[in-house]
Amino acid sequence: MPIEVGIWKIQGQPQKLSFSALESEKKLEDVLESNLAILSPDWLYLGRQIPTAHGKYIDILAMDGDGNLCVIELKRHKTPREAVAQLLDYASWVQGLSYDQVTGIYADNHPSKEFEQGFVEFFNSPGPPEQVNRRHQLVLVAAELDSASERIINYLSDNYGVPINALFFRYFRDGENEYLTRTWLLDPQNAEVQSEKVASPSKQDGVWNGLDYYVAYGDNGDGNLVWEDARQHGFVTANGGRWYTRTLEQLKSGDRVFACIPGRGYVGVGEVLDTVKPITEFMLEINGAPTPVCEAGLRGHYMCKQADDPETRAGFVRVKWYKTVPQEQAFWQKGMYANQNTVTKLRNRFTLEQLERFFQLQQD
Repeated sequence: MPIEVGIWKIQGQPQKLSFSALESEKKLEDVLESNLAILSPDWLYLGRQIPTAHGKYIDILAMDGDGNLCVIELKRHKTPREAVAQLLDYASWVQGLSYDQVTGIYADNHPSKEFEQGFVEFFNSPGPPEQVNRRHQLVLVAAELDSASERIINYLSDNYGVPINALFFRYFRDGENEYLTRTWLLDPQNAEVQSEKVASPSKQDGVWNGLDYYVAYGDNGDGNLVWEDARQHGFVTANGGRWYTRTLEQLKSGDRVFACIPGRGYVGVGEVLDTVKPITEFMLEINGAPTPVCEAGLRGHYMCKQADDPETRAGFVRVKWYKTVPQEQAFWQKGMYANQNTVTKLRNRFTLEQLERFFQLQQD
């Protein structure tokens, strides 16, 4: 059950602001049309009112940084059965979209920009993945979430692994000030794990266990990031732009990370201790005292000269290493998983099996 949200104005005696469901429906459409970031800042807007082959229209179609599609349906005044049925109908069509069809949808809604250019600019990345639409997710957006919709979505997710979730918004007004609050029905990460457990996974990808992440540690010999610093002081890091640092935000306390130096191989496994912090807030313990990264005398320079630039500065995640090896002893076998993103979910079963043997995790 989603958390109920209330807003109180504290000015003398606390006054609860009233919620308007009817006005919220209109506000949702207006806001989402102009700014999809209210749903997620990590979704690239592909288009709205996308015609399907079945004579229906998808309200909004978006894409995440891995090239997976997000089908977004506004509930408006539909019954729970109608809204969910439409989402499932759209999913049956979306799952068959090819790369060319996806880029065609983008072109229809962005006549002055190529899909590849839009992807690069939005995600600040080298380019889209070679394969898109390997997975998709369905999101029902509502001003209010009725109990019937909640039951249906939970049933489909828990029992059949349907990648479906719901976001509901509340609209509040205080004089000339207007507010929207947002709440997920299901925790997005838990919903993804449940979806993969129930669905039939591919042999290559396997099922993501909700715990393991691949981390690319960019020690390429230029003196910027140095693996020995990370080994000694317990962290992973990235810098140089939001595309490199944004995926660090996926990591949370308790996650397990496997560090890999691109072009070399895997060099460490450990447990995440905290969420990402900018270089200006991350402290290392040097001679028993908390010390800023740029004053710690590390081997790497970590773009300290750009530490005050939020667009390029480094992000750091604290890690308790279980086992590490020097860069010269990095482990790699043909067929193991690697990715250009700094952080990705590690679901490749062959890679995990090899890493568990190499780091002797099965014996711990």
